[in-house]
Amino acid sequence: MPNYKLTYFKIRGRAETARYIFAYSGIKYEDSTIEIMDWPNVKQSLLFQQIPVLKVDNTVLNQSTAIARYLAREAGLVGRNSLEQAQADAIVDTINDFMNLFPWTEKNPAVKEKIMEDVFANKIPLLLDGLSKLLGNQMWFVGDSVTWADFHWAVCSITLTNLNVDILHNYPKLLALKERVEALPKIAAWIEQRPKTPL
Repeated sequence: MPNYKLTYFKIRGRAETARYIFAYSGIKYEDSTIEIMDWPNVKQSLLFQQIPVLKVDNTVLNQSTAIARYLAREAGLVGRNSLEQAQADAIVDTINDFMNLFPWTEKNPAVKEKIMEDVFANKIPLLLDGLSKLLGNQMWFVGDSVTWADFHWAVCSITLTNLNVDILHNYPKLLALKERVEALPKIAAWIEQRPKTPL
């Protein structure tokens, strides 16, 4: 088994799907968290000046989705065949497309508020409608067992509900999926111990 070191801020953010995979699979890793005040110095040491990064022995992986996908493959959480793997990938990539519409780095409060209103009014309902139809009456998004796509949804849905507490009110199936993921014993244990942060 390789030695794993995951480096990110002390928030859920873009590293949390990887942390769910680590927790669920029982794969040991070092969760290296960076304080905001230390980020400028750490940033200069990174090839692309971005986190999260995952060190696998002496190899460094960047890009949160690539990291989570790699770990999901190692943990057997990608689906049972190539089509299921593609389905899981598509769900994760679609969720990311919509989450990236939020003005995370916008400094102007008025501009940020306007963009947020538009995203919640016109974009997020499209995402939630589609995901709800994909899920249908299944327990999990893909096949008959949990995959990293379910984990990614559960993680991102926390952010959505923190930004808009009522956003899942009309999507009981998606809310139930989030709760199923969070009720998995090893995931529940991780949620209990992780730092309480808004993002």
